[in-house]
Amino acid sequence: MDGTPSKLDELASRAGKWVGLSDAAPERHTGAVVADRFDRITWRDTYEQSAALRDLAKELNQRHDHTTDLLTDAFLAAYKVGPRLREHAEMDPSRLVNHQVITALTESPEFAELHRETAGDPYAAAMAVLAQAAALRRMLDYSRQAQQQAEQAKKAQQDAEGAATAVGEALQQAADKADWSDGVGTVPSPAADAVQQAAEAAETAAAAAQQASQNAERALAAATPGVRATARNAAAKAAEAVRQETELMRAWGVGPGELERMPFDQRARLSERLRGGRLAQWAELIGRFRQMAGGERARKVENATGELVGVTLGNDLSRVVPSELANLGLPELRAVFAVRYAAGELMLYDSQGEQNTGRGAVIACVDTSHSMYEAGPGGITREAWAKACALALLDQARHAGRDFVGILFSAADKLQVFRFPAGRPTGIDQVLDFAETFLGGGTSYQTPLSAAGELLEEEFNDAARMRGDIVMITDDDCRVTEDWMRGWNDAKHRLGFRVFGVAIGAPRATEADSALQALCDNLRSVEDLTDVHAAADLFRVI
Repeated sequence: MDGTPSKLDELASRAGKWVGLSDAAPERHTGAVVADRFDRITWRDTYEQSAALRDLAKELNQRHDHTTDLLTDAFLAAYKVGPRLREHAEMDPSRLVNHQVITALTESPEFAELHRETAGDPYAAAMAVLAQAAALRRMLDYSRQAQQQAEQAKKAQQDAEGAATAVGEALQQAADKADWSDGVGTVPSPAADAVQQAAEAAETAAAAAQQASQNAERALAAATPGVRATARNAAAKAAEAVRQETELMRAWGVGPGELERMPFDQRARLSERLRGGRLAQWAELIGRFRQMAGGERARKVENATGELVGVTLGNDLSRVVPSELANLGLPELRAVFAVRYAAGELMLYDSQGEQNTGRGAVIACVDTSHSMYEAGPGGITREAWAKACALALLDQARHAGRDFVGILFSAADKLQVFRFPAGRPTGIDQVLDFAETFLGGGTSYQTPLSAAGELLEEEFNDAARMRGDIVMITDDDCRVTEDWMRGWNDAKHRLGFRVFGVAIGAPRATEADSALQALCDNLRSVEDLTDVHAAADLFRVI
């Protein structure tokens, strides 16, 4: 500085580069994923309902900066149907690491598979974030130096913007002190010197900000390989976790529509319950049973006495093939049709098996005595097999519009009844209570069968419905008294119900002189606990 006064327009020319620079700076964002108000509301509601998300945010925040924003971005990337990331230049420098992590996740080939499971489902998206927790920690560790450099770049940028603002303020003060009497706006030397010093400081700050930005970019580039490799594994692991949960829910009969309507906390409790203890071990078996039963339902022939196997001759008009009926449309062939009908020589659909005549309730009597706890092939217990069969029968009853009752029994004084009326939704909590309950003790046939008979009697008296079906699933052969057997046969004749038996790992129970053989109209034996098809025909006739 030469200490001489300056003209205002000369000062403005020298300082103009910095005046208003901070105001003209582009908006910097702290979120990598573009989101609207409704997306943010969904995230906030999910975060408030998920203790696990809050715990994860708290843990990460103890070691790293801005991790709640990172979790928000990870959630939105999974949740939004068409997630769009901001440009690198639009990001606040302090969030460049977050941007890099989310970019690596969304650009990984495995993310597309994950996104198919999570799009539009807040719970699944939250689960995906939690499944990626370990990977997020590693990626943040890889990027620790980059984050430090980014924070320095952020501070340098703020300093540069502050210096630019100072130039504008110094110039304004110079204008206020300018002497316009000479017509050129002469500025006193101290004010002119202040403007020059502010401009030099802004120049220095801008250079420092540029250098800090370059340092941050180099640090980010150095962390990129590790972040990308971890992101691929994270997306694949999250996709598998979400898919397994979906399959677990489906195995237990909880469909996507029901899940979407279920409150977050209820769904979280259900998921925890299904993943724990015996229920998690049974999921695959139950799913296989349900699929098999569904396939058997699809094979049924309406209005026929069993499974269609070919064509035969007879006079049952309910089974006449279409080509025979076509003859009735031709006057000259009607007499021929009448003669063949009288002779029993019409072509009919031929079928075999039992007639599907059940109209009353389907009642599954499931043995839960101590021996049912024994494990068979593949670690599958007799209890698991029995209850998987019973739950498939529940599906069968629901599809047919019939009531279902599950009766768990063991000793004569141990009995628990679960009722699933056809006209009401099947609550998953009640289904799980039925599946989890195990009574233990010995075995009594009379107690559960008497209870089943009373239920069918009640149904007959209340709704005039007959022809119920009782399925006895047990691994034992238990004698009944002659007096009880006479009363049982009378009730069976009066109410028209059928009794099916499934003997699990109990060859003795299927012998000709066994009590189970005497009780059942149709009895099958299951020796291989991994073969769900051993009971396939049961679902064609019930």
